[in-house]
Amino acid sequence: MFIDSVELTLSSGKGGAGAATFRREKYVTNGGPDGGDGGKGGDIFFKVDRNSHTLSSFRGLKQLKAKNGENGLSNKKHGKKGEDLEIGVPPGTQVIDAKSEEVLLDLIDENQKTLFLEGGLGGLGNWHFRSSTNQQPRYAQKGLEGKSAFVRLELKLIADIGLVGFPNVGKSTLISAVSNARPQIANYEFTTLTPKLGVVHVDDFNSFVMADIPGIIDGASGGKGLGLEFLKHIERTKFLLFMLDITNQRSLEEQFKTLKFELNKFSKNMTNKKFAVAITKTDVIEQKEASDNIISFLNSLHMNKTCDLKYALSDNLPYYLQSETKKGDARFVLPISSATNFNVKALIFALNDILKETKDEKTNSN
Repeated sequence: MFIDSVELTLSSGKGGAGAATFRREKYVTNGGPDGGDGGKGGDIFFKVDRNSHTLSSFRGLKQLKAKNGENGLSNKKHGKKGEDLEIGVPPGTQVIDAKSEEVLLDLIDENQKTLFLEGGLGGLGNWHFRSSTNQQPRYAQKGLEGKSAFVRLELKLIADIGLVGFPNVGKSTLISAVSNARPQIANYEFTTLTPKLGVVHVDDFNSFVMADIPGIIDGASGGKGLGLEFLKHIERTKFLLFMLDITNQRSLEEQFKTLKFELNKFSKNMTNKKFAVAITKTDVIEQKEASDNIISFLNSLHMNKTCDLKYALSDNLPYYLQSETKKGDARFVLPISSATNFNVKALIFALNDILKETKDEKTNSN
């Protein structure tokens, strides 16, 4: 079961009370106060666990609490510190205040460990309060209460490539063909009900992570269909791959513009995200019809004015490719068929090259 949002009340431990005791030994009169301090309450930490991919381990939980500190003892002995609570979450988890919606933590880096709530301090024992005017203090401090927070844990998957398209466009087929992911595949809409991650191995030294989310439909940014709930997962991706179905009753241009509109309406962060286009199911229709549709799509977006059209040798279908793009331009437009593996290898290598460039740009900027 995929769970990407849970609400919890988290509480750090209460500090132990200080002891109000007096030294009592044979042959020792008026031994004086010797109450020890209470132990500190346990802290709450969040730690990124790369082996975890969902928040399903929190299903059914309402509250998590660290251990309280133990009370102080006689002979100035400190109470034991309360055991800390370490909460393991998948990379990409945000800790959000459930009331104010403020993002408190954004947990991304592998093995990242962050203190979230500190436990209450232990109370001082009565030996701290002795003085020349009060040689037998009979009181000690209580431990301080721990801190509590009502939070929502929200998972936003971290992937290199995010697949975007209408239902039944071939996203699941592609990710199953190029990676170790095994999503449900069928000839009807919304076979993908939850996000899927797949690791694509390019060669012995290179790989990247591809994310498939449920298909987007008109009005998804307003709550229609399944896409809205999972659109947040592709906000973190480095690159978007729009997948357009050449057999769809809508034109390629209409599909593309609708998808762009829904993404931009959902989040302004999507507007400047780099992207490319894969035109799917090219094996289903005749070659001339496919070629005409692709050229019409390229013309509608004025892509042929910035780069000469090149032609794949295998099926003689036009595609668009350029090494440098202006803001808002597709990096490439490539016809593919996951069923026949047409241009699938070319797609993988093209995406890998782009991710390398993105990594180099980030390194140079730092």
